[in-house]
Amino acid sequence: MQLALFDLDNTLLAGDSDFQWGQFLIAKGLLNEHEHLAKNVAFYEDYKAGRLDIYAFLDFQLKPLSEHKRSELDTLHNEYMEQKIRPMITDKARALVEKHRQNGDLLMIITATNSFVTGPIAREFGIDHLIGTTPEAIDGEFTGKVVGTPSFQAGKITRLNEWLAERGKTLDDFESTWFYSDSHNDLPLMKLVDQPVAVDPDATLKTYAEEAGWPVISLR
Repeated sequence: MQLALFDLDNTLLAGDSDFQWGQFLIAKGLLNEHEHLAKNVAFYEDYKAGRLDIYAFLDFQLKPLSEHKRSELDTLHNEYMEQKIRPMITDKARALVEKHRQNGDLLMIITATNSFVTGPIAREFGIDHLIGTTPEAIDGEFTGKVVGTPSFQAGKITRLNEWLAERGKTLDDFESTWFYSDSHNDLPLMKLVDQPVAVDPDATLKTYAEEAGWPVISLR
């Protein structure tokens, strides 16, 4: 069996699900536009530059989840999927996932964005396995805190190895391991698999991929 790993934001999606969740909440009048947008943009620029403080970002990202009941959040997410996410899913992205599915590969989305936001997106692609940053919940309600290692940069390797170990496996148990990503933040995991693919890559990843002889593709 082969393992096909997919980053989500700006890879399978033609946009960023976490950024758009914030924009959606602003449009619904649930976040202060001036305050939230400025911070969201600043964090996103830090992410692109490779200098993101992931824990500071998660304090910011997960706080809105703690301010609303889970039932309300689930209703909002349904609307968010329709307004923001489905328009960012291209035919090429669906076709890539389907190609690996038809090949019998084990499919997984592995993303730094929290699993509340990304779980329904993984289901939209028909992908059963998701590693996302885990928001803490008590009695089903979010606290605004994070559980375990954020799946960001080298944290993706940590979380993936934990997931595999729970199933008595390692990456070496697969005939081939694929990882599709757009971001240089994912270089630690891309260097670990035997089939890294740069998807609509940022400038840093594009340069690295070309020098390393990795495939560079577009799903747009």
